Amino acid sequence: MFEHIKFANPEALYLLLLIPAAIAWYWYRGQDTKARLQVSDFGAFLNKRKTLRQRLRHLTFILKVIAFSLLIISLARPQSSTSRQNVSVEGIDIVLAMDISGSMLAEDFKPNRLIAAKEVAKDFIKGRPSDRIGLVVFSGESFTQCPLTTDHAILLNLLDEIKSGMIEDGTAIGDGLATAVSRLKESSAVSKVIILLTDGENNRGFIDPASAAEIAKVFGLRVYTIGVGTIGTAPYPVQTPFGMQYQQMEVRIDEPLLRQIAEMTNGRYYRATNAGKLKEIYQ
Repeated sequence: MFEHIKFANPEALYLLLLIPAAIAWYWYRGQDTKARLQVSDFGAFLNKRKTLRQRLRHLTFILKVIAFSLLIISLARPQSSTSRQNVSVEGIDIVLAMDISGSMLAEDFKPNRLIAAKEVAKDFIKGRPSDRIGLVVFSGESFTQCPLTTDHAILLNLLDEIKSGMIEDGTAIGDGLATAVSRLKESSAVSKVIILLTDGENNRGFIDPASAAEIAKVFGLRVYTIGVGTIGTAPYPVQTPFGMQYQQMEVRIDEPLLRQIAEMTNGRYYRATNAGKLKEIYQ
């Protein structure tokens, strides 16, 4: 435990030799000042219980000895001799742009697309402890759920809070991408990446997705796009007067647009048709 401890001023430790002398002096003074009572019968004293003050009469001296010892040790300046090496880790700045529109509740992914995407994103975040990661969400509009941070505990909590219906419904891919770009445009990281995940077509928002991709390219950002959804149709929950019912809805992902965004920014487009495939993509 102490094999790696050394002292910058070891000479100060010689002062510890004063402690045995102080203890001897304290004991001698106590013996010398004891009252000598001449009594004929000690019975009354033998049965008398000691008071709290008598029991604690040496405590002050003991505390003084401990304090003096610690003072001497601090003067000796103990230091760890364990060598340390600073390792430079090249972090990447990453923004996750996640679609939270109503269609993300489709259950072709279990339990649904949104929950599956969140779980995969959590594993991704936990696997990149040295990177700054931010989170943008979008549906009919977009906003920053978490700015770039290395405090991944906070990021994970904010990711947990995401749910469909937080903002107006729709799929504003251009707005989501533009918001992610705004979070990375002033980054000084060597590598700046956006991972944009959606299950639909751009049908809302004020910014054209291709224009947002062009801006990302200007700032040297690489955009990886992911389309989530099975081939064909997917079960979608619909609330009716008779309770929750499921309708088969056509899966419509604008893959040409997602490919275009990825190609414009030297990224790559992926298609995830199930949760397992989505997990592979993030790895």
